[in-house]
Amino acid sequence: MPKTAQLDHVVINAREQMDLAEAETKDLGFIVTPRGYHTLGSINHLMILGTDYLELLGTPEGKGDARPELAAAPLGLNGLVFKTENVDDTFAHLQAIGMAGDPPRAFSRPVDLGGSEQDAKFRTVTVRPDVFPYGRIYFCEHGTPELVWRSEWQGHANGSRSMPEMVIVAEDPSAEADKYARLLQAPAESDTVAIDRFKLTMLSPEAYRGRYGDLACDMAGRSAMFGSIVVQASAAKTVRMPSFDTLYEFIA
Repeated sequence: MPKTAQLDHVVINAREQMDLAEAETKDLGFIVTPRGYHTLGSINHLMILGTDYLELLGTPEGKGDARPELAAAPLGLNGLVFKTENVDDTFAHLQAIGMAGDPPRAFSRPVDLGGSEQDAKFRTVTVRPDVFPYGRIYFCEHGTPELVWRSEWQGHANGSRSMPEMVIVAEDPSAEADKYARLLQAPAESDTVAIDRFKLTMLSPEAYRGRYGDLACDMAGRSAMFGSIVVQASAAKTVRMPSFDTLYEFIA
C-alpha cells in the first residue's frame, strides 16, 4: 500500500444486466468509458474521476459462471478498492493482520484508444470474504494507469470529480470502524476512518435512515452493508439508481 492508504475505486455489481446499468449511469450525467472485456471473463465500464473512479462490473448475458463471486453477490454497490504500489507487500500485510484472502492475481483488458489498442494491466489482492461479508474489499496495483485516467473520460456533465466519502451501515459501527482501521493502518475516530482524500463513515441503521430518509437502501437482513457513495459534483442531490441498490449522494 502507499504510506497513507488511498481509495482506488468503488464497484457497482451489474451481474448480467450491464446494458441497464450503463444506461442508468449515463442518465446520472456520467461519461461512461467504452465496454471493457477482462481476461477473467468479466466486462466493465468506468466513470473516471480525478484520482479514483467508479466501476460497473458484470458478465455478459448467460455467462454469469465466468465470475461466480459476482453472480452470488447482490446487485449494486458491492466493492471497495484501495490503491497499492505492490500487491505482494499488501498480501504480506493482510497475512500479518489475519485478513488475507486469495494470493495476488494478474489480469488485463484491451483499451481502444481510437485507432489503436493497448492492454490495461492490473494486479489485485483480496481481503478474506468473511472479514467484510457484505462486500468485496481488495487492493489494486495499476501497471498502466495512463490507460485508465484519461482526460477525455473525466469531463462529466454532472461535474463529478472525486469521491470524498463512503457510508457504511453497521449494527455495530465501532467494531466495523476498528476493522477498517487495522486494514488501512489508519485511526478510527468517532466511527470514522480517514485516509488520503477519503473517509469511511460508519452509521447505525437508525442514523443511516436519519441521513437519507426514504432513499435509504434496505439492510435486507444484513448486519452491515455499503450504504452510499458520496461524490463531489456541480450540484447537491441524492439519487438512488432505479434498478440497482446503489445510493449516490452528490455534494457541491
